[in-house]
Amino acid sequence: MGSRALAVLCLVAVSASVLVAPALAVPGDGDDGCEAESAGRDKAQALRLKIIAIFCILAGSAIGAGLPSLGRRFPALRSETDLFLAVKAFAGGVILATGMVHILPAAFEALRSPCLVGGPWRRFPFAGLVAMLAAVATLIVDTVATGYFHRTNAKRAAAVTDEPAHDEPESAPDGHHGHAHGMSVLAAPADGDELVRHRVISQVLELGVVVHSLIIGMSLGASDFPSTVRPLVPALTFHQLFEGIGLGGCIVQAKFRLKSVVAMGLLFSLTTPAGIGVGIAISSVYDESSPTALVVQGLLEAAAAGILVYMALVDILAEDFSKPRVQSRARLQLALNVSLLLGAGLMSLLAVWA
Repeated sequence: MGSRALAVLCLVAVSASVLVAPALAVPGDGDDGCEAESAGRDKAQALRLKIIAIFCILAGSAIGAGLPSLGRRFPALRSETDLFLAVKAFAGGVILATGMVHILPAAFEALRSPCLVGGPWRRFPFAGLVAMLAAVATLIVDTVATGYFHRTNAKRAAAVTDEPAHDEPESAPDGHHGHAHGMSVLAAPADGDELVRHRVISQVLELGVVVHSLIIGMSLGASDFPSTVRPLVPALTFHQLFEGIGLGGCIVQAKFRLKSVVAMGLLFSLTTPAGIGVGIAISSVYDESSPTALVVQGLLEAAAAGILVYMALVDILAEDFSKPRVQSRARLQLALNVSLLLGAGLMSLLAVWA
């Protein structure tokens, strides 16, 4: 399932790039007073800063996505420890703030821009509508996929459980081997269902993060203003670092094969640098006030916000905070709440620069 999902994620990322790039390349007509200011434009210096940004953001993304995997070497970071739960709560706060503070306001701003003359965009809150529909769609995908794999695992377990009964006289004359095998299979579905759920969560989360990362990368790459690019380099590096920790924690719990883990980590790490590259390529014809660019960016940002807010609240935070192990220990509850607020607060603070 991991390889197929990665192929779908790559296709979505490429499709988003194809949709956004032409939109960004549409020049404005200049009649509505929406032209970008020319003062402070320095293409050569901005290009140097963007090249630095590619390497800094790539390093931050890779470190963030790889940190949760250190649990294989350091027992304190394994998924069943209290420290891992605290890190995951921090990551949940980061993802929640990303959706609510970074992405959704940008979507509202794009779809309410004065540059959108005519059409329904400024007469109805489409950003909120799209975010809501994206959250509902995520819920549907989450429940349908989990239910499907739950039924598949149950049928598979039932089929395997029935087989030892026919072979019991030959393979296990004393009955012991057949009985033990049957019990182990009966115990498997619960663990298998939880694993499937973690895999669905990690893949849907990566989808939302990849769409957002592609857009912010293209926006940075298309800017020729050093004063705009310079503060974005450290801000987006930390932004991707924190997001990577959240995504990496979900990937670790999904227990994918090493090949799938590396592929998902690379997809996340390379998306923003790739977006910067696309932005650099189209910067000569980029018009951030183009109606087409504003609509496409606003709709994609709103959809990504809905996905991330749902994933943060339902699949990351609510799931861990409702565990009996957490609710029965006041200190652990306090630690998770503090970690959640810290992650949300730090990510919200980055909105000052990015």
